[in-house]
Amino acid sequence: MTAPPAMPDSGPLLTIAGLWKSYAAVALADVSFDLRRGEVHALVGENGAGKSTLARIIAGVTRPDSGAMRLGGEPYAPRSKREAEGRGVRLVMQELNLIGPLTIAESIFFGRLPHRGGWIDYRRLDDSARGILERVGLGGVDPARPVGTLGIGQKQLVEIAAGLSRRCDILILDEPTAALTDPEIERLFQQIARLKAEGTGIVYISHRLEEVRRISDRVSILRDGRGVATRPAGEMPLGDMVRLMVGRELGEAVRRSPRPAGPAALRVSGLRRPPAVCDVSFEVREGEILGFAGLMGSGRTEAMRAIFGADRAEAGEIYLHGSAAPVRLRSPRQAVRRGLAFLTENRKEEGLLLTLPIRANITLANLQPLSRLGGWIRRRRERAEAERLARALDLRARSLEQPAAELSGGNQQKAVVAKWLFRDCDILIFDEPTRGIDIGGKFEIYRLLAGLAEKGKAVILVSSDLKELLALSDRIAVMSAGRVAATFNRGEWSEEKILAAALSGHLEKRQGAGGGS
Repeated sequence: MTAPPAMPDSGPLLTIAGLWKSYAAVALADVSFDLRRGEVHALVGENGAGKSTLARIIAGVTRPDSGAMRLGGEPYAPRSKREAEGRGVRLVMQELNLIGPLTIAESIFFGRLPHRGGWIDYRRLDDSARGILERVGLGGVDPARPVGTLGIGQKQLVEIAAGLSRRCDILILDEPTAALTDPEIERLFQQIARLKAEGTGIVYISHRLEEVRRISDRVSILRDGRGVATRPAGEMPLGDMVRLMVGRELGEAVRRSPRPAGPAALRVSGLRRPPAVCDVSFEVREGEILGFAGLMGSGRTEAMRAIFGADRAEAGEIYLHGSAAPVRLRSPRQAVRRGLAFLTENRKEEGLLLTLPIRANITLANLQPLSRLGGWIRRRRERAEAERLARALDLRARSLEQPAAELSGGNQQKAVVAKWLFRDCDILIFDEPTRGIDIGGKFEIYRLLAGLAEKGKAVILVSSDLKELLALSDRIAVMSAGRVAATFNRGEWSEEKILAAALSGHLEKRQGAGGGS
């Protein structure tokens, strides 16, 4: 593909004036926006505020109903993503669009694979991919590996690598750090700084407001599809940002005071599912939130999937509610019947039936109390229960009868949380429960998790957000290289201790590979 024409030096890189877009409801209403060269311009707002819609319009994925855009001083109205890319505009979306059977290298260079004599030059392809992967922290991953075998965080990094793999004038990053751990985020920020220095304009969409203030030059806030403020990031305190986003006071964050936990609800001993899960042992008690920290690839998600029966463990024992006899959970169905719930990090493929209404997704895991004799669903009661949970989580939708596929990413996550709250299980595993959720929604989920523990539920919280773990957890287990490297009680931990434990298994592996030197 030929490089896009060079942009003139004067004036904004991108200007948008009076943009409107409606679906069944208004998504964007008279939005104006501009982006300068070498600038990170953040877009923030609650789920459903219109951020992703605006990004998709800039990237040519969606066409506006009205309004005008100019790129480098020239009229800009892309009819497709390919046309936008031809003008130097690249989008890395929050919802991943990778094709599972393709290799990592093929995914990065999709549509422009190197070839010789009509055949793909895989040696050149893989060599090129290794350099890109190194920049995003995946230098040790084989570029010939199928992308479908990666975890959600690694897939996110592959999407980012694809965005960095060619020169662009505008890079749009939609929730790029939602599934990343702190070291991966630091690597991404280094690449953003490099792109800024080269004159690339970056549109940065994130619910993590502290990182928005850290890396952004300006911040634009959307609320209910309208632009409500644009200010320099350094002149916008976090409190002001939140108030402009939500249009209300959120109150205090959850502060959990120490309280005695009950007996063990779940005990795991010697769980193995190589290569990701090598030897995992821990317990979580009734009324406790046990946090799980660790770097990407530490085995946290794989261990939870094996406990829930989603993947078959090679060895290990699981004990429930103090029983001396282990249980065998060979499938998620068996796990749910035993009182376990698992909110997966991959909501689109494993958490929702996207073509079904939101109502049906919320009640899907617990239909028995809604059923009449003969198996017919009592629709009025089903709607009432779904509406109750949607209100509790502030799930934004025009109707609970719309397909789950039409929700924003954060509202899809809220629908999955609502599903497991309706099931009312005794042991709940939440894997990245606030991924892609706005700050108001996060507070609601934090309060719900704390409330579940207060009711005596055992909660396992897997999160890449260390501050989230520190605020909510009674204890934090740190995984490294497939094992629980350390467990800290509240008051014993620090960010430095947790990071050291997270790195310990990987350092041991390197020392072992080097003959102990």
